[in-house]
Amino acid sequence: MERVPILSGFFFVMLLNNKIMSKVSYMTKEGLQKLKDEYATMVSVDRPAISQQIGEARDKGDLSENAEYDAAKEAQGLLEMKISQLEEIIRNVRLIDESKLDTEKVQILNKVKIQNLANKKTMEYTIVAESEADLKSNKLSINTPIASALLGHKVGDIVEVKVPAGLLKFEIIEISF
Repeated sequence: MERVPILSGFFFVMLLNNKIMSKVSYMTKEGLQKLKDEYATMVSVDRPAISQQIGEARDKGDLSENAEYDAAKEAQGLLEMKISQLEEIIRNVRLIDESKLDTEKVQILNKVKIQNLANKKTMEYTIVAESEADLKSNKLSINTPIASALLGHKVGDIVEVKVPAGLLKFEIIEISF
């Protein structure tokens, strides 16, 4: 079995007996819409722009020594690969039913307030799918060491997180939406 990374940590394709098996990705409606918008832009804006670049480069003559043509064809190949990957991701997305989530234990889509026990600093993160992660917005990927360690724990629990710098201890202060 060979694993081929497509988007690190979020999505991968396994090739098994020449069949493609895709990983199901869980996300919010907002995250899915963001992917669909990105896909639409690639198909309706980026794809025609690259086709135009290829046409312009082709008009300049000998294709065997045309760096512009080679660059445009390479960009086209990369774009088509990204489009294909997004199609596969969108096809395999499962929306998270937010009505079935609660704040009893930490789970995806929860906002979690934690306190670092070493320096007493308090932080608040929303745990989201990797494709929706954005540290500037305090959205932490479910695949990060901190989020993974917090999953399933309750308010008041002390959670140990192994990070490259060592072992960190956090207390869960609050769980909300």
